[in-house]
Amino acid sequence: MATVHVIGAGMAGLSCAVELVKARQRVVLWEAAAQAGGRCRSFHDATLDRTIDNGNHLILGANPAVFGYLETIGARDGLAGQERAAFPFVDLRSGERWTVRPNAGALPWWILAPGRRVPGSRARHYLAGLALACAQDGDTAAERLSGTGPLLERLWEPLTVAVLNASVEEASARLLWPVVRLTFGKGEAACRAYLTRDGLGPNLVEPGVRYVERGGGRLLYNRRLRAIEHDGRAVTALDFAGNGDDGAAFAPGDVAVLAVTPQVCTQLLPEIPAPLETRPIVNAHFRLDRPVPMPGGSAILGVVGGTAQWIFARGDIASVTVSAAGALAERPAAEIAKMLWADVSQALDYHPPAMPAVRIVKEKRATFAQIPSALPLRPPAETRLRNLFLAGDWTATGLPATIEGAVRSGVTAAQHALRALATV
Repeated sequence: MATVHVIGAGMAGLSCAVELVKARQRVVLWEAAAQAGGRCRSFHDATLDRTIDNGNHLILGANPAVFGYLETIGARDGLAGQERAAFPFVDLRSGERWTVRPNAGALPWWILAPGRRVPGSRARHYLAGLALACAQDGDTAAERLSGTGPLLERLWEPLTVAVLNASVEEASARLLWPVVRLTFGKGEAACRAYLTRDGLGPNLVEPGVRYVERGGGRLLYNRRLRAIEHDGRAVTALDFAGNGDDGAAFAPGDVAVLAVTPQVCTQLLPEIPAPLETRPIVNAHFRLDRPVPMPGGSAILGVVGGTAQWIFARGDIASVTVSAAGALAERPAAEIAKMLWADVSQALDYHPPAMPAVRIVKEKRATFAQIPSALPLRPPAETRLRNLFLAGDWTATGLPATIEGAVRSGVTAAQHALRALATV
């Protein structure tokens, strides 16, 4: 029986392996690090004495690939979601607070209800956002959203930064449109926000690893791929750095899926185009002396007019995310903590005598730069080698670099691999 070698055990590679195991294929999953998950990982922090995620990842009702992955591995109950979609915001400059509440059904009558929309906005401002549907490859989000009034700062900017890790001034309008179409365009259920109950590792990664192993798949850690040998038509060998060569034999009829970062991909195969420019994300995790309630009992809070952008509540941990954080990421951790705590304490109206314990996590290469010039550099899953396929949120998924995009890419690569195996 032929083997599919999946290189990279991030969410793209892991979802690919899950799909292949479900199809009863022999799989070896290679990972350069000591654990699976890639940029989706959890760890115990000694300072906080809590298990935290490296970053805050939101799953939406409009993420069918993620939900399909969780159903397959039997981990659907690892997500906790909203009963009704509601997104509270606070403007730190004015103190104004509001909640965006889409309605059920595809007809967005909520934009006519002042209590459901952004203060100062009118229905015409939301309808002006449909200009995203006509975006060309070179358009930025700001260019297409110029007629949306107060929504530009109070809705589109927070949304764009959150999903594209780029400001509206530089983000690709073409990448923002599918997010709007698949969430606000589908109604309230598609907009519901879900968080992992225990963390990315326990609820997304570890159940996937167990599923692969139970299905006969092998996971080999600390194995870095040094080279891909090929004859111009197909892969002939894989050269790994690691402990021994368990599973390294690449037999005729085998297939490889490369689910690594774009930087690693171009090192191995320089002829493959890839978006190499990146953008950082900064996260701060504060351990409070007690859980602090969020508006409306929400687990998330959007912040306007400060350094913080989104606050996530997890018991006594308040986590802050700052995307498109190029300048902030260059500052010392202590300075970042002070800046973000000022925003958190004001947003939550929580003022202890001293700043609580904090952990700052900087992801310097959190995503590729999701700007217009990057779109032509996203390669498809297929390569010129008939038995090699690509996966990763940076490939041409049609979506931004999100968990949904990563999982979708893994499923797509698995489908190509299965077709390739069928032709042997």
